[in-house]
Amino acid sequence: MGAALLSQWRNVPGHSFFVIDPAFAAGAEPPRGRGDVHFLAARPAVADCQFDLLIVAVKPQMIDAILSAYRPCLSADGFIASVAAGCSIARLQSIIGAVPVIRIMPNLPAAIGAGVSGLCADRSATAAQRGTVEALMKAAGLAVWVDDEDKLDRLTAIAGSGPGYVFEFARSYAEAAEALGFSAAEARQLVLGTIGGTAAMALGSDTDLSDLRNSVTSKNGTTAAGLAAFNGDGALSGLLKATLDAAYARAIALR
Repeated sequence: MGAALLSQWRNVPGHSFFVIDPAFAAGAEPPRGRGDVHFLAARPAVADCQFDLLIVAVKPQMIDAILSAYRPCLSADGFIASVAAGCSIARLQSIIGAVPVIRIMPNLPAAIGAGVSGLCADRSATAAQRGTVEALMKAAGLAVWVDDEDKLDRLTAIAGSGPGYVFEFARSYAEAAEALGFSAAEARQLVLGTIGGTAAMALGSDTDLSDLRNSVTSKNGTTAAGLAAFNGDGALSGLLKATLDAAYARAIALR
């Protein structure tokens, strides 16, 4: 996810980035720096540097071992932005001290500038710090501020994990199309084209989603027959609620 975001952040003027990846220290060859992005193998390379912003983009279970070492690299008025799922502001501050923290919950389409990201700041974050993170996240798609971390966990269940649900729906949809006699390539094209076009139509309209559905559903027609099988008994609605509830419960457990 860090690499996906960086691919968009590097297009935001006025910023330079130093990326330290533990994989480089383990022997992986760092890619060459590009413009204002510099890839480094280990912390000593920035030991004498002072940064306005430290971005935490490692797995949550690695944070305790890694983050505290970077406290001396943070400037006196610096702050932290974290994309580590489930890692609370309180946990981050317990490791690195009482510095402002902004948590970010992005999703994978950020890699193409079409992400949906939730943002949550602790009370000590300044307007300028919030503005910096918002500008970065807007370069990666839609940025939505939430008031507290519980709502960020709820957003995680919807948008953060959401691409996984959509990919699984698309996979099942394409599989069903193949069962009707289309090749895998044809099924993929038909399904992804339908999903993409329908989403674009909904995004470009303020019409209620139920009304949009009804606009393509003729009485006793093919769409009506399909919808009756799809969610006529409300099973799909219940399954989606259970899906979000399960993801939210897991987000709570990761705090």
